Amino acid sequence: MASWKMGFASFQKQTMSFEVSCNRKRDRDRERGSILPYKVVEITPPPKSLGVRCLPPNLQCGENVTIEGQAYTISAVTHRYQLRKGKYEPSEKRLDVLSTGRYLVNLYLENLLEQS
Repeated sequence: MASWKMGFASFQKQTMSFEVSCNRKRDRDRERGSILPYKVVEITPPPKSLGVRCLPPNLQCGENVTIEGQAYTISAVTHRYQLRKGKYEPSEKRLDVLSTGRYLVNLYLENLLEQS
C-alpha cells in the first residue's frame, strides 16, 4: 500500500513479507511442533543457505533430499527449543546437507582413515 501527498513527494510504501507455513495435518503436528519449516544449509565450505523448505517431519541423517533439481544427503538434523512461560517450545528446525557426491567421497575417505 502506498500513500501520496500533494506537493513535493512524501510517500510511504508498506514492505511485503513472506511467511512459509506447512499446512498438512495441522492439529496433530501442532502438538509435536513439526509445522515449523526447515532452514536448509549446505555445509560444504563456505556454507550456503538453500532457503526455508517444508519437508516431512521425520527426516533423518543419511536420507536423500532433492532441492531445486539438485540431490543432497542430510548430514545433520537440528531442533532448537526456547523456554516460554515455563515450557520449552520448538523455535527452529535446521537441516545440514551435503551434495550426494561430496557425501559419498567423505564416507570413502573416512573408511580409508579407519583402515590405516
